[in-house]
Amino acid sequence: MNRFAQKFGELRKKKSGAFIPFVVLGDPDEKTSLKIIKALMDSGADALELGFAFSDPIADGKTVQEADQRALAKSMDTDKDFALIKGIRALDGKIPISLLVYYNLIFQRGVEKFYSDAKGAGVDAILAADCPVEEAGELLAAARKSGIDQVFIVSPTTTKERMRKILQKCSGYVYLVSVLGVTGARSGLQESTIELVKGARRGTKLPLCVGFGISKPEHARQVIAAGADGVIVGSAVINIIKANIGNEKKLLAEIRKFAAEMKEATIK
Repeated sequence: MNRFAQKFGELRKKKSGAFIPFVVLGDPDEKTSLKIIKALMDSGADALELGFAFSDPIADGKTVQEADQRALAKSMDTDKDFALIKGIRALDGKIPISLLVYYNLIFQRGVEKFYSDAKGAGVDAILAADCPVEEAGELLAAARKSGIDQVFIVSPTTTKERMRKILQKCSGYVYLVSVLGVTGARSGLQESTIELVKGARRGTKLPLCVGFGISKPEHARQVIAAGADGVIVGSAVINIIKANIGNEKKLLAEIRKFAAEMKEATIK
């Protein structure tokens, strides 16, 4: 049983959803990034979704784009990203780790090598944000060979027929996009998010994790109550990082406080 299956099984017994924070590796720098991730793990994160900085992140809004630029300005690259993940694994050997990356980074390294290196670093799942399921044959083959889960996105505009295709290929968990558009913190959830959760639940027994726009405890409570198994929270975390660059003590304190509040909101 892999780490995601084990974690979601544990959470179901505890009647809790998963709090999964997203950060860009190396934001605002390698040393501080590791401290931020440790603070998240210590304060309630059930799993991690980690981004590799990329120059053209088409699925991401301004907040994540700026995080990418900060990491790239510190010379982060795929080798350093995998090294940082090994550092995370040295701190915690059990927490599930998923990557959200863009296909170009996988292609540049070589698909099979990327997945092999990811497995060696301690990665459990990979989502290539800009690779549709129809073109993911090579990724799926590499994922099977390396023992990594391949995650796909289901959005509010995904047709029922295409959702069935995605759910057949997906493993680990399903990433549900809560709103139309790019990533970013938002004030409220749309009714379509609740309907999306219910629709996906009818088509799969895989855990359902909702991201894009989840930024407040009430958002987490709503989607967990609707039947989701977890919430993925990125921009709200990254906004804390941006607001406190240069003040590490306050940054880590704010991260711990936010993580504890979000985790509390996932408990049914």
